[in-house]
Amino acid sequence: MQPGILQNIINYFSDLENRPIERMAFLVGGLLLFWIIEGAIPLLTLKYKKTKLKHALTNLGFTLMHLLIHTALAIFIVMLSDWCQQQGFGLVYWFNAGILGTILVSFLVLDFFGGWLVHIVEHKLGFLWRFHVVHHADNNVDATTGLRHHPVESVLRGVFFFIAIFLSGAPIYAVMIYQTVLILAVAFTHANISLPKWLDNGMSYILVSPNMHKVHHHWKQPYTDSNYGAVFSIWDRLFGTFKKLDPTSIRYGLDRYYPNEKDEDFISLMKKPFQKLDA
Repeated sequence: MQPGILQNIINYFSDLENRPIERMAFLVGGLLLFWIIEGAIPLLTLKYKKTKLKHALTNLGFTLMHLLIHTALAIFIVMLSDWCQQQGFGLVYWFNAGILGTILVSFLVLDFFGGWLVHIVEHKLGFLWRFHVVHHADNNVDATTGLRHHPVESVLRGVFFFIAIFLSGAPIYAVMIYQTVLILAVAFTHANISLPKWLDNGMSYILVSPNMHKVHHHWKQPYTDSNYGAVFSIWDRLFGTFKKLDPTSIRYGLDRYYPNEKDEDFISLMKKPFQKLDA
């Protein structure tokens, strides 16, 4: 990559947190793109309670809250990133990583803590699982499911993100690049799209592919407790949480923990984590 192009990218992302409309454009644009693609090449025939739009509105309600929470947390993200830069604290400074090295190290650490580790913790700790159930309760996983997170889960993910920035020392441009890639990735991996088998399988050796992540949304354990990655699939392969399943065998929802008929009931989904889960 030419130095001038790289510097332009860094300059663009260095103050992207101050341009919320542009950040929103990445999210909306990604959702619309994969919404259109999944209509053209669907993986599964989804059976929405009413309409695809009604289903989307429920999920987008959670997405909006997630964005509001992380917009508020962005103040602290900038402060922490600036502190790391001023103090020379974090992996990127200790190893004098350079620009490309800084982006790579930041990506790996942010994805490990903010993608894989927080996700597996939510599955293993009962109290946190109550909130993550909202995401898994969706019976029709599509592009809008990606940011369907209960507000409490959104805060928790923010905390793990802080830890990742603290350890990596990620400068704000690297944080913004990762977050932009992440919102596009979650729309892509949740989208109900059918890719050629060779392409999906090949992608899954490094990146989370749509079929790989759909396994995680299968209603039946141990498949639900696998494939936790957000952008990179390497964590699941390294730590033995990677699983495969024929896409035609996948069935969404969580019969054991949440009634399927309530998976688009916004108020019920908000309240359920504070109630006892069905055994």
